[in-house]
Amino acid sequence: MSFVRTVLGDVAATQLGVCYAHEHVIIDAGYATQATPDFLINDVARAAEELRQFYADGGRAMVDSMPCDCGRNVRKLAEVSRQSGVHLVAPTGLHLAKYYDAGHWGNFYTEDEVAELFVADITEGIDECDYGGPRVRRTAHRAGVIKIATERRFTAREEKVFAAAAQAHRQTGCPILTHTEQGEGALAQAERLRGLGVDLGHVCLSHTDRKPDVGLHRELLATGVRVEFDSAFRWKTGERNRTRELLLALLPEFPDQIMLGMDAARRSYWRSYGGGPGLSFLLTDFSAQLRAAGVSPSQLEKIFVSTPAATFAFKSL
Repeated sequence: MSFVRTVLGDVAATQLGVCYAHEHVIIDAGYATQATPDFLINDVARAAEELRQFYADGGRAMVDSMPCDCGRNVRKLAEVSRQSGVHLVAPTGLHLAKYYDAGHWGNFYTEDEVAELFVADITEGIDECDYGGPRVRRTAHRAGVIKIATERRFTAREEKVFAAAAQAHRQTGCPILTHTEQGEGALAQAERLRGLGVDLGHVCLSHTDRKPDVGLHRELLATGVRVEFDSAFRWKTGERNRTRELLLALLPEFPDQIMLGMDAARRSYWRSYGGGPGLSFLLTDFSAQLRAAGVSPSQLEKIFVSTPAATFAFKSL
């Protein structure tokens, strides 16, 4: 059976439902939030309130993307899922070096040691202390995606993390979700992962619409990788909505490779924290814009349902 691993257990990929491909449901206090307090999204009640509205508007699943020791709290994610009814996929992996202090283990562990931690999150359970150490106490909640990231060019640390993620993917079949810095380096990420033996049909490159070049996207999608657009609500009033333009240009050629998310990693984006536009934006406002522009119900179904289900399902080994 093709399955997606959620924080509350495995579900059939066909049962995942309408899914956002890149979110930040919980970000606990830590190094990243000290520098940017607006990143602090740590209230279970507020998250559950927002996700209940998402559910009421037709949403059924989200892929969380805050990886190891970077504000991840798997027990909170599980509770939000229980209270809201929304499937949540929890990540393992490592984010950019700037989100950790200089002495962090991710800077010094070997590729094999990092891969071992990723695999244990996927197969045994995520550490309740989020690999903050020194003891590890594994929960019953397992990771269902490997989140990794690069700056505009690969650093030595990022090369190691990508290699470790590829090891974990090859061992477990777990899908991979990447961060591209303002859409830069996406093709290099795809080529690196393919060279490491990763099935690009189970890889999602995030934020690529922040570099809204149709030709570049055609070259990228020709590799077979999946992409996630999350700037639909970020274009300012009076600007062209380049995310919508990319979708209209690319969906006819690549209907099964494009997904959407909010990447709403700031409390100022959440209605439950007093901000906006709220996490239902893609299902309400933006979907209405797409339908008005001629996007068909079957194309929307692929963006929100069948492509996430196929991408975030575990690869058969």
